[in-house]
Amino acid sequence: MYTDRILGAAAIAVAAILIAYGYGLEAPFAYEPVGPRAFPLIAASIIAVCGVILLLKSGAAGGSETPMPGRAVLALSGSLLAYAILFQPLGFVISTATLMVPIAMIFGAKWWQGALTGVVLAVSSFMLFDRVLDVVLPVGPLGGLI
Repeated sequence: MYTDRILGAAAIAVAAILIAYGYGLEAPFAYEPVGPRAFPLIAASIIAVCGVILLLKSGAAGGSETPMPGRAVLALSGSLLAYAILFQPLGFVISTATLMVPIAMIFGAKWWQGALTGVVLAVSSFMLFDRVLDVVLPVGPLGGLI
């Protein structure tokens, strides 16, 4: 439970930084209805709530404390780095769907569960951002299909 509380405090600190920097984001002209500050503020709110939950979480449910899984953290970091590099050339849908496979496997799922989740999440998120919120996302090779 000690690492949960450290992670919770770190999450709250990250949320505070996101709010501090995100609140000041303004577009020079209004080309999207929600503007550039909406996503960082929403993400910061979700991160802060999760951090508070981790801080307030009761220690009664858990057994012994396990050390931080170093290989999992490195694999997750590598996956996020690959996502950042491939985001523009492959587009949002392909890069997001591809990212979900290693992340799902890191958390114990089968590769096909990660692929299925990734495709559903990527396509539905793209439709939400592109069609509903009018946020421009890179389309990559799927340009004319979506």
